[in-house]
Amino acid sequence: MNLRPQPQLTHDPAEWLGDAHPLVEQLGSADGLVSLDVLAESLALQPVVSLRALRDFLRGYQSQILLSHELPVIRTAYLHAGSQHARELIALDQQLAGEPALVNFAPASRRVGLAQLQRLRPLRDERIVQRYLHAVESGQAQGWHTLVYGVTLAVYSLPLRPGLLGYAQQTTRGFIQAAARSLGGAEADYRDLFDELCEPLPTAIESLVRKPVAA
Repeated sequence: MNLRPQPQLTHDPAEWLGDAHPLVEQLGSADGLVSLDVLAESLALQPVVSLRALRDFLRGYQSQILLSHELPVIRTAYLHAGSQHARELIALDQQLAGEPALVNFAPASRRVGLAQLQRLRPLRDERIVQRYLHAVESGQAQGWHTLVYGVTLAVYSLPLRPGLLGYAQQTTRGFIQAAARSLGGAEADYRDLFDELCEPLPTAIESLVRKPVAA
């Protein structure tokens, strides 16, 4: 007999989802940054007005942004930081500025990235952090949150695979939370959606990590 207590539903989807990913908070802030509907439009998807539309948005986000851009950038930044390749890290930052798929994410990404980078400022002995921070403050780089995330993993010697999975799950959870607050509905439906979207992530991440590093 299974005597373990069963988890209790909170009935409020947003309550179960917890705090939003910082990027999602910035995207929906009052500072004139983009909404989920604007992001959906940029991905050629319908506005997020139902659970089905939210599923379509998240699938589009995962395929067009998360797996195609964000996770590969985190991995590359992690490798550059681990090898103390500051010049290459800054070049990667500059390259992202010209990526059309990231245009609507750019303001929020930079705000989140800069905030995290400021938290790394006290690490005076970490040359890669100080050089990247100097590049951002001097206008040579933007401070994309994905680059800062990769640098953070490397600086604190955190393993790449769990770091990538944690980022993917956290952003997915954050977008679901942002939508759940306005859509309402059953918490169980959002749990199922989260599980559905996260189920293939470990395989995708393993494939990315095993991919040969470009020369």
